[in-house]
Amino acid sequence: MTIRDRVSALLAEYGIPSAAVGVLRDGEISEFAVGIKDVETAEPATPDTVYQCGSMTKTWTALAFLQLVDEGKADLDEPVRTYLPEFKVADPETTAKVTARHLLNHTNGIEEAFGDPGEGDDIHERMVANIADAPQVFPLGHTHGYSAALGYAVLARIMEVLDGKRWDDVLRDRLFTPLGLTGTNSRREQVDETRAATGHLLRSLAEGPIVTPMAYLPREFGPGGGITSTVRDVLTMAHVLLNAGTAPDGRRIVSAASTREMLRSRVPVPDPYLFGPEWALGLIVCDWQGETVYATDGNTIGQNARLRILPDSDTAVAVLTNGGPRESFARQVFTEILGDLGAVVPPELPKPDRALRLDLPRYEGVYERPGARYEVSAEGGVLHVTLDLDPMRAEFLGKPARLTDELLPVSRTHFLMPSADPLEDTRTVAIYDFTEGAARFLHTNCRVHPRRGSSISSPATT
Repeated sequence: MTIRDRVSALLAEYGIPSAAVGVLRDGEISEFAVGIKDVETAEPATPDTVYQCGSMTKTWTALAFLQLVDEGKADLDEPVRTYLPEFKVADPETTAKVTARHLLNHTNGIEEAFGDPGEGDDIHERMVANIADAPQVFPLGHTHGYSAALGYAVLARIMEVLDGKRWDDVLRDRLFTPLGLTGTNSRREQVDETRAATGHLLRSLAEGPIVTPMAYLPREFGPGGGITSTVRDVLTMAHVLLNAGTAPDGRRIVSAASTREMLRSRVPVPDPYLFGPEWALGLIVCDWQGETVYATDGNTIGQNARLRILPDSDTAVAVLTNGGPRESFARQVFTEILGDLGAVVPPELPKPDRALRLDLPRYEGVYERPGARYEVSAEGGVLHVTLDLDPMRAEFLGKPARLTDELLPVSRTHFLMPSADPLEDTRTVAIYDFTEGAARFLHTNCRVHPRRGSSISSPATT
């Protein structure tokens, strides 16, 4: 059975309409697509099909920002206020000290309380203005906590001020045009709809995938999630990271020093099992059987993008889909392709430690931030977590408003959260930081949630 056949079988198994898959190996790209772009039109996907990349966009934004660093216009460790004197959040220390590095590696801790900034060209300026009273989820630099939109929107505003043009034009002029990317855009109005995949969600395998009710993310997610691209264009970006900042035609995109900094400046990730144990500047750092692999991933509402970069074997693999997300699907595709190439493959999730005895009251509590609430409780000597789903999402997907799952300990801070829903993968959770006796934070899906009643004013540490 060919790789194409195996990917096609996995699409059917997971209820995903299509995938575009590409491999960059020793400077050469091979690519293929299977499935259909839209279940209502049944038009076949091709390697030129354009998919939404979601948070993979952050890697593009990071690359463009590092060009400004190369030019001496920006510095990773200068306070944001050096470039945006009007920048202000509720915490005076964060206001004064937060840097681009904090924004790039998700250690800024600022709550995404930017209100409704609209859809105009001044959106990033508005987002910065709207966070004047935004509180801290955690102290500056204290832990990793993913910022879906805000952190990279602040970076975009710095780029706009320094380059004198809108973020979309900065990305076009600094990356898309120099790299010769004909299928990559940052604005949905620029997308060639004849090439675009449609996003899909899955309520049941019997019903099959259905068209998403939300075709695109709002523009506020632009610098952190707004790019659409093809599998070849994504691998062209990967080429830059594999080749010390140079494009396939030899053109210098970023300096070798900035490329090294992008890969090597890292912070620990509390939950290391979903993707990897560290976060670099716009990239996730994975450990696959002792080999360092870099990842950049993204999800929109019905489309998903996955990229794995393996410097030791001069290889990158990209998988773009219009359904999911299912991490187990991506893991299987990467395993099939990389195994055939004789390269290292992604690890499986760890096994729970059934013999571990935990002081359960230290974990119990409500961990929450706007839009997400996890309640951890102990019953019969076992920890459980209850998640409150967004009511609209729950209704559309036919799920209950509250879901309760068991937490299986891997260590004293790490847990598996298997789902009773066959359409959901086992998730991983970290509950950690016992400086106040009880745990202060719950970290899952890269997001951090403070325990209700815990202090967030302790000194910042890295």
